[in-house]
Amino acid sequence: MRDRTSHLRALLVPALAATLAACGTEASSPVDHAAMHASAASNSANLAANTAAAGLLKSVKSISARYHSTTQASKNGYVVSSPCVELPGVGGMGFHWVNNALVDPVFDPLNPEVMLYGPNGKLVAVEYIVIDVGQPRPTFNGYQFDIGGTPVPVPHYSLHTWVHFDNPAGVHAPWNPNISCS
Repeated sequence: MRDRTSHLRALLVPALAATLAACGTEASSPVDHAAMHASAASNSANLAANTAAAGLLKSVKSISARYHSTTQASKNGYVVSSPCVELPGVGGMGFHWVNNALVDPVFDPLNPEVMLYGPNGKLVAVEYIVIDVGQPRPTFNGYQFDIGGTPVPVPHYSLHTWVHFDNPAGVHAPWNPNISCS
């Protein structure tokens, strides 16, 4: 960690000096080293968190890729549970295939409860459903699950994760403007 901080400091100090020079601030101005260290540590923590988030998304994409077709999903306990879902003017979700054996109070990012398929039959996303038994609201790399959101008849949390099809609304947005059922 100290090597990473030293490396970041070596990169940030010259950049800060150049920025100060460009702003017309004299190089002899006092520098708040504590603030620079805190900023570097914060940047390092953000970089680590972003790297971890990207790694988990990559793992989810890799593990769910085996369900590239509804035939593969069916062979592994997933059953179609909805027609193609779309909200005109907002976007769609596609067809939901649920593995009911996975729907429980536990969030396991590498075992999604739902596979979502576009109208063309291609895998577009996964969805997590976590039954609410009073536990803290789950998060996926700090992103909070929605409260409810599916037709599950008990209190629950849900979260879409668009790892197989780009969603301009965001990787965890429920609706994808690029999905249309018509």
